[in-house]
Amino acid sequence: MKVALVAHGDNPPFLKDLFNGEGFELIEKECTNEKEYIELLKDADGALIYIHPPTTRKVMEETNNLKVISRGGVGVDSVDLDAATELGICICNTPGINTTEVADHAMALLLSLTRKIREQDALVKKGYWADKTELVHPYRSELGRIAGNVVGIIGLGNIGKAFATRIKGFGPEKIISYDPYIDRTTADLFGVELVGLDTLLKESDFITLHAPSTEETHHIINEDAFNKMKSNCLLINCARGPLVDPSALFNALKNNIIPGAGIDVTEKEPISSEDPLLSLDNLIITPHTAGSSGVSREVGTKKQAENVIKILKGEAPHGLANPEVIKTIALMKTKENNRWSNMDLFDTSLNV
Repeated sequence: MKVALVAHGDNPPFLKDLFNGEGFELIEKECTNEKEYIELLKDADGALIYIHPPTTRKVMEETNNLKVISRGGVGVDSVDLDAATELGICICNTPGINTTEVADHAMALLLSLTRKIREQDALVKKGYWADKTELVHPYRSELGRIAGNVVGIIGLGNIGKAFATRIKGFGPEKIISYDPYIDRTTADLFGVELVGLDTLLKESDFITLHAPSTEETHHIINEDAFNKMKSNCLLINCARGPLVDPSALFNALKNNIIPGAGIDVTEKEPISSEDPLLSLDNLIITPHTAGSSGVSREVGTKKQAENVIKILKGEAPHGLANPEVIKTIALMKTKENNRWSNMDLFDTSLNV
């Protein structure tokens, strides 16, 4: 069997040995467009992919053998899940491998904004602490604190909970969250009060986003949302770019509707070098690295690869984003001349 790997610049060398040891041939290729992507996947049984290029219906329809696609992390918004399920392709992910890193990154962005770390560092390195102390003194009254303030978390999944655990140690007045899919008992365990979205927008001094990118959450932070926020509210987004309307974000920061924001994701990635958001001094942007570390990279890549191996060996993967595909596969296995017809090992009763 063949496994396709989208070249990513820093794919660890152990992947080839891992697949070869299981009897799979690994094919690695850089893909910059849909045509190259289809060429890589067309004869593969499994694939390890990333955000780019997007895995569209057209891409998957061009494959005859593909049975499993595995992405690192929990997000699979770059894959057409409905098409994959219809075509009988398992879409796997690796939940939990970078929860710590993303929660830490969100905290780092919030602390950088409240304590104005970037600005003070720049002044000191220019020699102004010694030579122009009048430029340094104003910061002593401009710096903020987390203690005594209200923290709002949109999305109380694993990362939202991890953030709540971290922020609690800074002494906020209270932690509130909007997540219609979390029960009150779970929220109580983490010291979080569940509220409606409008309440969170109006009451929070700090808002951090940890929700998936769906039709329901698309531009959940828009012009109307910014207008409901406190004038001192800071916004953090380490989830997905489409959660925030970029035009509304630019307007809110440019016109001081809110004083600052820190984001690790943008609606279009990578963000254009000409994007007006890059001109804002009150916005911190990092290049979608919140989930990254040496540990998460190695562990995540290994689990991402193991997902492909497990599916092709008929075993339950670490994570399956479209579990309803099992029904499609069960039906396909009763017929001939399809991607699953010769896979005797796959157990369609797998508890995934």
